[in-house]
Amino acid sequence: MVSHPRTPETLNSNGDLETFVAHPAPLHHRMSTRNRLLFFVAAWLIVLMPFLFWWSTWFGRHLSNSQITEYLNDDKHPRHIQHALVQVGERMARQEAGAAPWYPQLLRLASHPVEEVRNTDAWVMGQDTSTTAFHKMLLTMLQDSSQIVRGNAALSLVRFGDAAGRAQIVALLQPASIIAPAAGRVVDLDKMGTFVRQGGLITKLQGGERTTEIRSPISGRIRSISVATGAIVAAGTEVATIDPSSEQVWEALRALYLVGQLGDLPAVRIYEHNMPEMPDRLREQALLTEKAIQTRGVE
Repeated sequence: MVSHPRTPETLNSNGDLETFVAHPAPLHHRMSTRNRLLFFVAAWLIVLMPFLFWWSTWFGRHLSNSQITEYLNDDKHPRHIQHALVQVGERMARQEAGAAPWYPQLLRLASHPVEEVRNTDAWVMGQDTSTTAFHKMLLTMLQDSSQIVRGNAALSLVRFGDAAGRAQIVALLQPASIIAPAAGRVVDLDKMGTFVRQGGLITKLQGGERTTEIRSPISGRIRSISVATGAIVAAGTEVATIDPSSEQVWEALRALYLVGQLGDLPAVRIYEHNMPEMPDRLREQALLTEKAIQTRGVE
């Protein structure tokens, strides 16, 4: 016979036998009001902060006339300037007469020290081809120190029926060569095949106590790496090459459809073949662009 453990027994106040069953005392771990408040605030910030970042950087957020004027003069916040430029450009594209008062600001920003501002400004000035001052400024911007600004100025000039920036447009189809601006030891080298945004870090050079960051002048994919981590490179050495992004190639091909010449065909034909991660629309546009150039037959 299997015996079972007996339940503890005791006598009650009347002398009767009573079974005693022990129940564990419930455990209550109550969060203090302060901790609950901190938890709530932390959870709220986790949700709120990404939204605030998106809200502050999204150029689609509507700006009033006074906000556009304020943002165009906010030299401490280049993103504000870009936001206002995009909204002015949209009004110009809709041919709204109310955009004209900001035209002097657009001309001023063509020499802004921040590359991204000049790049956006070059695009915006191409939205009103009736303004002679924009045409002249865009011709000047073909000499900008930034490859991407020169390219955007050239694309906007095509809207004016001006092919003066054709060489800069052809350059948009070609890989960008990344050159070491100073001597140093290679550290933090990115990988071949990685997609980088314009201004994205490619590598760093350590020269004594000075660190030089080398960034991509365009958005695109790293085609080749010419150095190795730990190597010592001299100033002027090619570090990497970057294939242009699909968006950049698309705009260049469309512009050359209008102003391209026979000498531009080698650069165009590269995109007529199936290439890894290249959208079909680029190959189709390249074929259309070659056909248009052949029809014109201009050397």
